[in-house]
Amino acid sequence: MLTSERETGNEEPTVHGGVRAGFEGVREAFAQVVRDQPRPTGLQLAVYRDGERLVDLWAGAGVDADTLTGVFSVSKGAAHLVVAMLVQDGVLDLDRAVAAYWPEFGQAGKDRVTLRQLLAHQAGVIGVDDVFTVEELADDRLLAERLAAQAPYWEPGTAFGYHGLVIAALTGEVVRRATGRSLQDWWEHRVRRPYGIDFYLGLPEELEPRYLPVEPAVPGPAEVPQDTGTLLDIAFSTRHIPDLSVFPNSRRTRALGQGSAGGVASARGVAGAYAAVTGGLDDRPALLTPDTMETFSRTHSEGIDRVGGAESRFALGFQVLDRRYPALGPDTFGHGGAAGALAFASPRLGLAYAYVRNRFALGDSTEKENTRLVEEVVGAAARTRP
Repeated sequence: MLTSERETGNEEPTVHGGVRAGFEGVREAFAQVVRDQPRPTGLQLAVYRDGERLVDLWAGAGVDADTLTGVFSVSKGAAHLVVAMLVQDGVLDLDRAVAAYWPEFGQAGKDRVTLRQLLAHQAGVIGVDDVFTVEELADDRLLAERLAAQAPYWEPGTAFGYHGLVIAALTGEVVRRATGRSLQDWWEHRVRRPYGIDFYLGLPEELEPRYLPVEPAVPGPAEVPQDTGTLLDIAFSTRHIPDLSVFPNSRRTRALGQGSAGGVASARGVAGAYAAVTGGLDDRPALLTPDTMETFSRTHSEGIDRVGGAESRFALGFQVLDRRYPALGPDTFGHGGAAGALAFASPRLGLAYAYVRNRFALGDSTEKENTRLVEEVVGAAARTRP
């Protein structure tokens, strides 16, 4: 049984929710994260082990366990869980050319790009020359149509770069061509609805009152970046999106469920999804077999990211997280999100973790937050393992 909510101090923000016995240090670490926020921020943390919820905490004005907000690239975890299941089912083949499923993609030197290379961010199709607008970026079908004709920005398979706002439009079009159903539809009917989890790729209108808008790090208008024409600009449409918080705050983005960065969720919902992946949630078997999890969590791209210019590592559709968070093992797979969200599954530890926040932070503070929380979670899990 989870212990109930408690006050963190007479003049400090209240931490709500509870933790299982032995995870009190996680609650204290979360309370410290709450205290360290320079501006009001909605925060949620949820952790499952072997399908059992061990941590369920939240803080912030108007925030409860059911509050939903934009989770940005955490959405990619949902999108590529669908792809992993379809590979596991034999519907998709990682080493088959994308053009075999989607002939139009074979234009402009992309005819030999495989699904594996696409998932590993090696295809070089990070955007289009004239750069997508916010309105266009909300619609995965429109993105796929435009990207099919685009020449890659490097020779596919020779380098990698984060396809930050378009990867799920590309993989989603493969899913649609192979199955006749959208990636969003697969997610809704195979994962979200059967498990009753609050992680949406397409937020219904009736749930809009539960949506907490994403806030920029600093109030006021953002400065327009001056890096137009760079790979970063092309990949993230910086000339049109100087402040990424505007993206999930668009009802169009939330309604269409853009698979790369348009998901809406609570921490409970995201952690529940990863718990379903590894097994035990609702006493059901794991959505993925150990072999599938190993295939999709193995490092496929490593080195300097051509888009961001920094060291990075990708598995297939997921980020490799163990170097960033050393407490985790190499089998851990998941994805972070732009405002500081983080979600992952660790099959070795039996853990599913989700941290969600609605305000961007300055610098690397959210990485430090997640480091603190992850270390406490892993330590508590080790001490309380039956």
